[in-house]
Amino acid sequence: MTAASLKTVVGVACALGVRDLSVNFGGLQAVAGVGFEAAAGRITSVIGPNGAGKSTLFNLISGAIRPTAGRVTLDGADVTGRSPDRLLAAGLARSFQITNLFFELPVLENLRIAAQVLERPWHALRPVGHSRRSLAKAEALLDRFGLSAKARELAGNLSHGEQRRLEIAVALAAEPRVLLLDEPTQGMSHGDTADTGALIRSLAGELTVLLIEHDIGLVMSLSDHVVVMAQGRKIAEGTPTAVRADPAVQAAYFGHG
Repeated sequence: MTAASLKTVVGVACALGVRDLSVNFGGLQAVAGVGFEAAAGRITSVIGPNGAGKSTLFNLISGAIRPTAGRVTLDGADVTGRSPDRLLAAGLARSFQITNLFFELPVLENLRIAAQVLERPWHALRPVGHSRRSLAKAEALLDRFGLSAKARELAGNLSHGEQRRLEIAVALAAEPRVLLLDEPTQGMSHGDTADTGALIRSLAGELTVLLIEHDIGLVMSLSDHVVVMAQGRKIAEGTPTAVRADPAVQAAYFGHG
């Protein structure tokens, strides 16, 4: 499916555009000419077998790695190669496959620090107690993510599922318009996975979600659009139903064709 046809199908604007994105590591082309669009307010998922290049693609989009070729657009503006902090300021945030929190700090403080970008610049020189907007945002996220009772606990003492939910909350603290989630349910129990899936679905409409997820059942139930990668290339994209029926996807991902 082309970028133009995606716009026609979903009937909404493109929030995040990826155009012929590639990166080489020595003689290895880890991502080769990948392109797609993530529609505003929808959930777009990237799937593929291990080693397909999914996390490398996320690193290219989020500024952790500079592409060899291609470009990334955010609300139509070219943001290719911008640093993660500049992308965050522009409205793009991400979580990581490996939990990335301040484990030695309380849950509330993890969120307040992440929300500090919402304060006016000169507030950085004022006592923490004056950071009212970031504190209000942190408390609202605690409530939304079911973590209010854990506000004063160290993040390192949370269960794995709670830590993963906290990381999503931290990514949301800066009020991004586009959120990249890399394997948010990795290592979770069935119950935690279902709860996290419902939480991700609740974000649709509020912001644009780009998701990497290994749980195919969850992907197919959550996603508006699915992009399939194999060996660094996009091999298919479309609705969950169309992707599941695609012979190339069945051969490369589901193991038959």
